[in-house]
Order: sequence, then C-alpha cells, then structure tokens
Amino acid sequence: MEIWPGNPYPLGATYDGSGVNFALFSEVAERVQLCLLDDDLNETCLDLPEVDGFVWHGYVPYLQPGQRYGFRVHGPYDPEHGHRSNPSKLLLDPYAKAIEGQAENDQSLYSYTFGDEDAATTTEINTEDSKQHTMHSVVINPFFDWGDDRPPRHQYHESVIYEAHVKGLTMRHPEIPEEIRGTYAGIAHPAMISHLRDLGVTAIELMPVHQFVQDPPLVERGLSNYWGYNTIGFLAPHNAYAASGQRGQQVLEFKAMVKALHEANIEVILDVVYNHTAEGNHMGPTLSFRGIDNANYYRLVDDDKAHYYDTTGTGNSLLMRSPHVLQLIMDSLRYWVMEMHVDGFRFDLAATLARQFHEVDKLSAFFDLVQQDPVVSQVKLIAEPWDVGEGGYQVGGFPPLWTEWNGKYRDTVRDFWRGEGGALAEFASRFTGSSDLYEHSGRKPIASINFVTAHDGFTLRDLVSYNEKHNEANGEGNNDGESHNRSWNCGVEGPTDDPAVRDLRLRQQRNFLTTLLFSQGVPMLLHGDELGRTQGGNNNAYCQDNDISWIQWVLDEDDQRLLAFTQVLVRLRREHPVFRRRRFFAGSPDHGGESEVGDIAWFTPDAQHMDEQAWSDGLAKSLMVFLNGSAIPEPDPRGQKILDDSFLVMFNAHDEALTFTLPDEEYGAQWVPVIDTAVHEVEDATLEPTWQIKVQPHSIVVLRCPRETGTSIVPGLSEELTA
Repeated sequence: MEIWPGNPYPLGATYDGSGVNFALFSEVAERVQLCLLDDDLNETCLDLPEVDGFVWHGYVPYLQPGQRYGFRVHGPYDPEHGHRSNPSKLLLDPYAKAIEGQAENDQSLYSYTFGDEDAATTTEINTEDSKQHTMHSVVINPFFDWGDDRPPRHQYHESVIYEAHVKGLTMRHPEIPEEIRGTYAGIAHPAMISHLRDLGVTAIELMPVHQFVQDPPLVERGLSNYWGYNTIGFLAPHNAYAASGQRGQQVLEFKAMVKALHEANIEVILDVVYNHTAEGNHMGPTLSFRGIDNANYYRLVDDDKAHYYDTTGTGNSLLMRSPHVLQLIMDSLRYWVMEMHVDGFRFDLAATLARQFHEVDKLSAFFDLVQQDPVVSQVKLIAEPWDVGEGGYQVGGFPPLWTEWNGKYRDTVRDFWRGEGGALAEFASRFTGSSDLYEHSGRKPIASINFVTAHDGFTLRDLVSYNEKHNEANGEGNNDGESHNRSWNCGVEGPTDDPAVRDLRLRQQRNFLTTLLFSQGVPMLLHGDELGRTQGGNNNAYCQDNDISWIQWVLDEDDQRLLAFTQVLVRLRREHPVFRRRRFFAGSPDHGGESEVGDIAWFTPDAQHMDEQAWSDGLAKSLMVFLNGSAIPEPDPRGQKILDDSFLVMFNAHDEALTFTLPDEEYGAQWVPVIDTAVHEVEDATLEPTWQIKVQPHSIVVLRCPRETGTSIVPGLSEELTA
C-alpha cells in the first residue's frame, strides 16, 4: 500500500474524497506506524514518512471512510523521566472523529504485568499486543447536508437550560421506537422534541457525549460508567449512543439530532471533560495519550515523573501549560461548533483548566485562547467552577466571558426551603442574581447558572423525600456520594402513603421550581424533575445505567400536574422580562435591599420595609419582594423601553400559615393571583392594596399587577434609569 508525505495539518485523519491524510503529534517518538485494520483486525502497518515540528504525517491515497486505524509509537519507555512509549499498544488517534468498540480490562492494555504493580513505575515492560482488546479509530466522511440549519442563538437572559442524559432521557419513552431509545436518534424523535418544546426550554445540555471508557472495577461489579465523565476521544461522539452503527454513522446521527433540535429552536450544549482522560494514574491502561507522548499531555509530579499530579480525583490531569494540550482542546471546541453545530459547552471541573501551574489562575493561557478565538468566544461557555485541588472552589472567580454553575445558589435555596434560620439575606441575594459574586468583575445576572438539582446529587423529588443518601446499589457500602445534601424528607424517609406528607412534598417541589424560574440569572432544570423523577434516594447514580437513573414516562396524576405547573412557570418567565433582567437591581448588592429607583422593594409579611434587624433575624423564614415591571433599565432589541407587569412574590418557609399584607397603592393599584404553590390552581380574584391574604405553610404566592391598571410608579423612580 502506498503512503505519500502528506501534510502536518490538520491533525488526525482527514478524508478529502481521494484519500486520507494522517497527522499525529509526538515530540518523544522515534518512529510512528500507521496501522490499518480490516474487518478481521488483520493489520497493515505503514511508517509515517515525514515529521515537521514533531508532527508525524503521511497521506494514503484511495483510502475510504469507515477505515479503522490506530498508531504504534516507538520511543523511550522510561517512567522515571515521564516517558511511556510502547509500540505493542495500538493507540487511538487523539483527533479521531469516530471510535469503534470499547476497551476491555485485558492485560494487554497495560504496560506492566497484573500482580506486579510496582513495575508500573520501573522500566520493566509488558509487550503483549493490545489490538484485539482496545478501541479503534475510524476515518469518517465529513460531508453532511445541513440544509438551512442555523443556530437558535438565544440570549442568556432568554435561556432555560435542561440538563439531560442521552440514554436516560429516552430509554423508557413509550412513543419512541425501541430500536432508537437511548440514542441520539431517540432525542431527535418528534415525541422527545415535542416534550422539550411544550416544556419551553431553550437549550438541552447533554451530559458527556465525547467518547468515553468503561471503568473495569465497575464492569466487574456488573455496573457501568453511566454518566460518562471518563473521556478518551475529544472529537468523537460516544459510539454506544448511536442506533445506526459505529463506523462513522454515529457522527451523522449526532448531526441529525442537532439539526432536528435546531429546527425546534432548541440549542445544544455539551458537558465536556477536558480536565483529564480515561487513562487514569500510573497503573491505568495505555490507550492513547500515555503512549503517544506522556510528558507532553499529562501533568506529572515535579520530582517524581513516574506519578501523575491529580486535581480531578480521577488519577490524572491534562497539562494545561502544554501548547499541544491547549491546541487539542481548542481544535476540539472549534470542531464541535463548526462541524457538529453545537451551541455551547459546560466545562467539567473547570478550575483544573485554570491551573497553568499548580494554582488556579483565571488569566491562564486557556482563558486567553478562548477570549480571542473568533469561534469559541461566540458560543455559550459555562464553567463548573471547582475541582478537588487546593484552592479549587472558584464560584464567582471566572472571567467576564464565562457563566458559572452557581453552587451557592443551590445551597442557599435548599437551606431556605428546608427551614434553616438565618438564610434570608443570602436567599434574597441568590434570588436577585448573586451580585455579590459577579458584579465586581463586571458581569451581569446572566453569569449565574441557577440550579437546585443536577445530575450529581438528589433529584428534585428525592430532595424532598430523603434526609439521607441511599446508594447501596452502587456497591460501595453507601460510602460514596455527598452526605450533606441540605435535603428534608418532610417527616418520613422515602416512599409513603401518608397524604399529608405526599402533599407537602409536592408543594416543596413547586416551591423549588417557582424560586428557580423566577430568580434572576439563567435557570437550569434537571431532566425528569418536571415529572417527579426519583432515583430511590441514590444521590450518586454515576454507575446506574438502569431504571434507577432512567426517566419513567408513565405519569400518575401528581406527575402530570407537576409537569403542567412547570410549563406554566416557564411560560410566565418567557412572557415577563421582569424575571429575566440583564442588569442587576439598583438595590443593595448585599441582599437586593431597598432601591432609590424603585425597581425592587423587600417587605416583611406585614408590609414593612425590611431593615437591618429584619434581615439579620435568625428565626425569620418569610419575606415579600416587589418587582417593578416599569423600571427595567435595559431596552429591547430595537432600543425601546421595556414595560412589563409588576409582581409581588411572597415566600413562607415556616411550618404554619402566615398572614401577608399587601403594600399600599404606591406599588400597585390592584393585584391578581397567578401562582400559589399550596394549591393546584389559583382562583380568579382581584386584590386591593393593603388587603391581607393568608399564605399557607411552606408555600409561595405570586401576585401580578397588570400594567394597564396604572401599575406601580414608585416615588423616586429614576427617569435616567428608564429612559
């Protein structure tokens, strides 16, 4: 078989219609073999004939898409100095755009012998060939008919994000054909698209879809890495989520899914894991990066290069000061935007990406590259702003271009609704966009991705049903997962037939959803929370690829009512700009307090303005906030002043009903109930200023003052602000 010199760029395998160019970076290599595999895994090996700037390359004419391949890298095996070349291991292309198969837990994938783990740090080497037991890169056809596909480009303040798992979302959906459940095609099915549209979400945030590896210890226990935070292929869609095949069909199926979601005006955001790879620590398998150029891809311990410096808890961390690692990440991000048409990314353990050396530095090279990149800088960028290393908790610490999962929002809102005292001031700050975290860096409320639940932890239903985690099914003696969940079981642990407890749990779920969707910032829902999904108290279902994690789509009356209630909340948020402002309120940033321009006002239940004593009352669990629809400072896209209805939101986290007094006529001429979380439907009524209403225990009442009634022009309203 012929091989021509080819080109050093682009990296990876590139089909041009006449053949395929292969390019692989390795500074440590002394020789690189391209190995082409037939259907029986018979191997044809060709030496890459050229090397430029440590990029080995060659062009194979007449080669076609669907061809499986790998690399064998010849070079030093010297763990003490960070080098782990081993040509007996068939290596994945770091730039592979499709990958076939799954790695097995076989001796041949490791460069030491099982039972002699000390050899993992010495020059003793296992030379068993891994070809039969590893994954294989696949050449793809890059051409796809996108038609008139356009990204929806929802502004952050318009966004409602829906975090979902490709498989868990559709595996039990009765209207989706069995053969495509749990796949990209399943998400693209009209039944799934219809649910997302009816719910009103603007973006689906998919848990990891980059090709990932199953963990041998989990497989041995009959479990699996369900969540997928174990990436090995940063440009390849995970093959097990494809209904149509693994020889490149997964790429076409993923693109078709994106196209279908875009047609429904729904963005696609990917949860990406660039902080580590699936090769683990020094005792992990040699699948790709370790055998290509270990010291250039991974952060090694400074004075012990046989071991890995780990800030992720997974055994390794990528070397974020390496230009080749940075190039791989940026090339991957651009590929998913330009070729796969995705609309944004949520970066797992993003603090690790800021560790250019050991400290977290938001001005590190990675963030500089993102800032200046004309493609990546224009999509949604969401940080999980922590890792497990020293100084890794960085909520509020990311650059202006970025938004963040607001872990403090989650904790504060949970504490408030489980009745923790002393939470009023911080609750008010979280409800109004967390200016204390983001305003100092010039960011706006949209920097805060608000969430109460996410994949990691209890579902919403379990949050109100369990005080303790119940992770026995994970096989770790219930020792895994978070023990401090800020949850409240409403008086009974787990399932119950007690109607009072069941009613309270439904009310609490409605409280959380109402708080989330009426808070300033960007709300994120966890898939199934709108349906009352339970994991049976498991708060760490990372290994449960079964009914524990999958959404059960057979809904009882309570589930159907919860879904309808959530749809109403999302619609109200969409229709009323006062709930999704692009700027912070003018009140005190400490707790969204009094405002000279009248855009917000906080009251005690008896309609007295909150003062310092009221904010600091450790026993207080109730308050009322006025949101002025006539004092929204930002104009609409045409430059016109935004005028909206005004709202009163009454929070009662006490375990007894409280009487709330409406403010006087300065704040509104009349009020109409729109939400009461204590009942399924609110009655039509018109309330006058200073009237009193009873707010039931553990509930929220939301009142609307229609603009046409002469709403709420508060004395002192700033003409400059609203001009």
